[in-house]
Amino acid sequence: MSSTNGSTRKTFPIGTRKSKLAMIQTKSIQASLQKLYPDYDFPIVPISAMGDNIQTKPLHAFSPQVAKGLWAVELEQLLMDKTCRISVHCLKDLPTQLPDGFKISVVGEREDPRDVIVMAAHCSDQYKSLSDLPANSVVATSSMRRSAQISRSFPHLKFADVRGNVGTRLAKLDDPANGFSCLVLAAAGLIRLGLQERITEFVGEPVMHHAPGQGVLAIEICEEDDEVDKLLQPLDNLEARLCSWSERGMMRRLEGGCSVPVGSATTYDARTGVVSCTGTVTSLNGTKHAVATKERKCETDTEAWQLGVDVADELATHGAKDILQEIAETKCQRDVAQNPDLETTHAVEVLNAMRAAQSRTLQQSQPAADTITQ
Repeated sequence: MSSTNGSTRKTFPIGTRKSKLAMIQTKSIQASLQKLYPDYDFPIVPISAMGDNIQTKPLHAFSPQVAKGLWAVELEQLLMDKTCRISVHCLKDLPTQLPDGFKISVVGEREDPRDVIVMAAHCSDQYKSLSDLPANSVVATSSMRRSAQISRSFPHLKFADVRGNVGTRLAKLDDPANGFSCLVLAAAGLIRLGLQERITEFVGEPVMHHAPGQGVLAIEICEEDDEVDKLLQPLDNLEARLCSWSERGMMRRLEGGCSVPVGSATTYDARTGVVSCTGTVTSLNGTKHAVATKERKCETDTEAWQLGVDVADELATHGAKDILQEIAETKCQRDVAQNPDLETTHAVEVLNAMRAAQSRTLQQSQPAADTITQ
């Protein structure tokens, strides 16, 4: 609670990361809530997540579960200890199975989910698209999905890891010393930052299928916080929710994440209520590619999720499981061959410790079984 002009006002703090993009996204949620509830306060609580602090390793160097936790676990801790009542995420950064005690309350309207190409400043006069680039040009991306799908259509290109927030990656791109020809980013991030003029090419299907949940903002809360859940419902977007739930159902079934090359493309027909979900899995070198599409009328989260599960099962019959197994074995062999990275090991240890602490807190806060039955 906070006091203003002698009156008591309810306060609902919003947790988010400190990056410029995260703050812009969170301020848009804050503005919507303030308009809906002018008598309440929604202060923003920005933090640095572990993923912001570990910049030397590409995302595919982490397991899918750890990679997702890099962006969420500290914000979930703020929810757990009641420092915040709300946290704002890019949906693609959240694991498909949240820790016990948390839930996604609502998702906002989806921004353009496609990936885009940004040419380096020293290349932009000569090249505009991937097809323009000569052999051995270097594409900057840390995403296995992006490099795998681009390799499928443009096997003559090379790839280099690049980490950091959008501004940092653009600066690295434009430094000729790094040798990058272009950078692959999500259209949504550049549009929200007002940097769409840097986009030289939108890359959609069939060349590139976007990440599940890309372009969607998700609001996470504590599962038992019915007050906040009700407060947030006017922000929920049915189309974005049904489409992204089908994508996440597929990804969960495939046990995928940002460290494996799972792509998606989903549409919703508001007139018929039909969701059409396409999923892809691509080998790291782009030589193997599985694709499947299913569609049906969906009215609930459960129905949309099941649609995605069915797409994943269809993908499995087209070789997706074999591709993912091959990728897992390759990563395992790489990890055995290399010395353990101290930062990566530390990240795993910290995440595991925080998850364990959250679990203990939840168990302690739950009533005993005999209390429930009384």
